[in-house]
Amino acid sequence: MRTTFWMAGIVLLVIITVLSAQERPGSPRPGVAPSSSSPALDEIRGEDIAAHLKFLSDDLLEGRAPSTRGGQLAANYLAAQLALLGFAPGAANGGYFQDVSIVESIVDTSFTLSAGAGAPFTYLQDVVAFSGVQEPQVKTAGEVVFVGHGIVAPEYNWNDYAGADMKGKIALIMVNDPPAPAGEPQLFGGPALTYDGRWTYKYEEAARQGAAGAILIHTDESATYPWQVVQSSWSGTQYSIPAVAGEPALGLKAWVTDQAAHEIVRRASKNLDDLRKAALARGAKPVPLGIQASATVAQKVEQKISPNVIGVLKGANPAQAVIYTAHYDHLGMREAKAGDPPDLDRIYNGAIDNASGLSGVLELAQSLSRTRPARSIYIMFTTAEESGLLGAEYFSAHPVLPAEAWAANINIDSLNMSGRTKDIVLLGAERSTLGGISAALATERGRVVGPDPEPGRGYFFRSDHFPLAKIGIPALSLSEPTEYVGKDPAFAKKLRDEYNAKDYHQPSDEMRTNWDYGGAVDDMQFLAELGWRIANAPEMPAYNPNEQFARPRANATH
Repeated sequence: MRTTFWMAGIVLLVIITVLSAQERPGSPRPGVAPSSSSPALDEIRGEDIAAHLKFLSDDLLEGRAPSTRGGQLAANYLAAQLALLGFAPGAANGGYFQDVSIVESIVDTSFTLSAGAGAPFTYLQDVVAFSGVQEPQVKTAGEVVFVGHGIVAPEYNWNDYAGADMKGKIALIMVNDPPAPAGEPQLFGGPALTYDGRWTYKYEEAARQGAAGAILIHTDESATYPWQVVQSSWSGTQYSIPAVAGEPALGLKAWVTDQAAHEIVRRASKNLDDLRKAALARGAKPVPLGIQASATVAQKVEQKISPNVIGVLKGANPAQAVIYTAHYDHLGMREAKAGDPPDLDRIYNGAIDNASGLSGVLELAQSLSRTRPARSIYIMFTTAEESGLLGAEYFSAHPVLPAEAWAANINIDSLNMSGRTKDIVLLGAERSTLGGISAALATERGRVVGPDPEPGRGYFFRSDHFPLAKIGIPALSLSEPTEYVGKDPAFAKKLRDEYNAKDYHQPSDEMRTNWDYGGAVDDMQFLAELGWRIANAPEMPAYNPNEQFARPRANATH
């Protein structure tokens, strides 16, 4: 009971502080006068990260799903903390909240997928499905067409849909990129996953091709996560942006297990392994399977609002800025089912992903709050990242400054809670001049900027920096290290594998009492100093000329 009253008191304090902060924007933290000095890095402390993390991952916040009570409590807490640090409201409306319209849909668990002759495929066990059409009942039926990796990439002379009329058809698609052959080692980025390999792209391209639906084939290797992640991530409440009239939408968006995919193709008297093998070569044609698939998505649909939280430390030149991002949403709560044990944990607390990142950014903001940068420094806590980077996509379409005014985006999506490291991995740094700035700082601090340890997972395309990169903002994102001080080289991989297999997008992603915050402190000190240097550098950072993300900014200057 004492804990309940304590948490309720915290919530009340958060709400009061936010409301008062909205009325008195930008006042400095009591006793802390902004100065032109460098960040107060010694104020980034492990115990303070832990304190924020404890609240943000508490059961009280019910998994921080967008447009829920728990999600709004998290947003209020974050806005309150920014106000206490002297960050002024940063949204265009003069407050801390940039409202994002989202559509909430909940698919009825009675869903089944029929394909050819045989028993329907069962929801969660064999198939997870939702819809791109925002209506209470969406019926989809059509011939199944195997389209390989479902990629159209003229720059690689690759078209998996060549010659196919997909109108009214349902695409069966492999996830990930085609592997690069020995004679063409950089095809689709070589070992690194490109956006063409992402599940989001597969659905987008199928819709552009006029398909009625798309079914993605899951394997642990190609998706880079187990089936349980599909079950938890794409069942229950789903979020999307409101439909735009005239834009193509898929009536059926589904994932199936590898076993179910084999059975679908077998019912068409074909062999999935043979189809996959043929699809690895350029020029492979779509294969109509000659069987019909059908499904009805019955769903509760409701439009809601969930905010991005934005604060700003005004610089001497407020027309330019650096922006830090971290998402505050997670997966909420799993619906109770008949037969569940009474003590079953149904809350997706998201302690690592991403209460840890939020906590680190708050500490980073505290270290910067004493400074007076040349360019402004923004902090943005985004909503609906887990649902397809929706909050970041909305900000990119409605930035509070023009796209070309942003010097850099530094994104934090999970912290290292396992100790100090020699390396710091900054995804995307090598794509722009941020790479050189980061490398120089690492040398000064006795560290190195390490490479992406698992480029095949495509992490660069999986967090909130990606929508900002797409509009030309030089961006990087903190990722998992590989060189732990005093640890065997295999230690880092073991940690990654265990987290992905057991805790990623599961209720078990909870705060641990044995975490070591030393590495998190080091990383936040590094990123605070990095952002400060970028904010005060004479030149604006830029993408390398050959980078695809350089084109939007180049076009904006002409």
